[in-house]
Amino acid sequence: MAKPPKSSKSPRPRRDSGRDASTRRSSSRSTAGRSGERTNSPLWDQAARWYDALVGFHGSDYQQNIVLPGTERLLDLKKGREVLDLACGQGVLSRHLSQKGMKMTGLDVSQELIRLAQKRTARGIRFECADAADPQALKGRTFDAIACLLAIQNIEHLEPVFHNVRRWLKPQGRFVMVVTHPCFRIPRQTHWGWDEEKKIMYRRVDLYLSSNTIPILTPPMARSTVYTTTYHRSLQEYFTALNAAGLQVDMLEEWTSHKNSEPGKRAKAENRARQEIPLFLALRVRAGTSVVVEPAATSTAPKASKP
Repeated sequence: MAKPPKSSKSPRPRRDSGRDASTRRSSSRSTAGRSGERTNSPLWDQAARWYDALVGFHGSDYQQNIVLPGTERLLDLKKGREVLDLACGQGVLSRHLSQKGMKMTGLDVSQELIRLAQKRTARGIRFECADAADPQALKGRTFDAIACLLAIQNIEHLEPVFHNVRRWLKPQGRFVMVVTHPCFRIPRQTHWGWDEEKKIMYRRVDLYLSSNTIPILTPPMARSTVYTTTYHRSLQEYFTALNAAGLQVDMLEEWTSHKNSEPGKRAKAENRARQEIPLFLALRVRAGTSVVVEPAATSTAPKASKP
């Protein structure tokens, strides 16, 4: 993954929820490297109690209303199927699908989050503490389906994780990943704006194709000293990494916010903007044939030939 240019000053952490719009975190957190992946396990261990209190047993508002039902629909599983909750945090998805009759395993690199998952969860769900990029993680295990919700954008190196996903999937298995939309929801690089002349709300995008590493204060308070890391990537990067691991996308969905503005002069424009500019991107992936894809050069319109 291309690194952003070095600056004389380190970027100031963004005062945002560590799990972006839906308050979700990752399986790899930023400090020392392990298995080719820079993990922030100690940092997420420090933020675990705050996060657990924030999302609770059933998940955040966004998770309950958008992410969990959408993921369940894309997985389209029968009762009794074995499912891996990748970067499970304190087990929101694991509990949700277990109640639907799935046999759940949760994997996360944070010991404290795994402890909280076990504390919140009745027997019947297996939680493992391991790095999602470690080739030894869950060795010998396979699953009918894998889901990673709002955590891939917090993992620095995608390739070893996606290769593990390919190894863990049973034949005909499916992998669903959900991220905050990389085209429209980039911390520090995308913003809401108001066009007074047209009376419309718009989304400004200052960066998209360039990879970007963004520290996020967790919790999002001025006095907070703990931060986690979000890694922005373009759609091209995601698709290339999946393809290199032998994974192919068979479904792409874009999910908008379920919220509505309070009555006011801009409420209609704000609600329209929410329904036009998606909040989440969901990909459903299946095992396929790996094909090396070279990034396309920037194209320009061909010049018209002279008659």
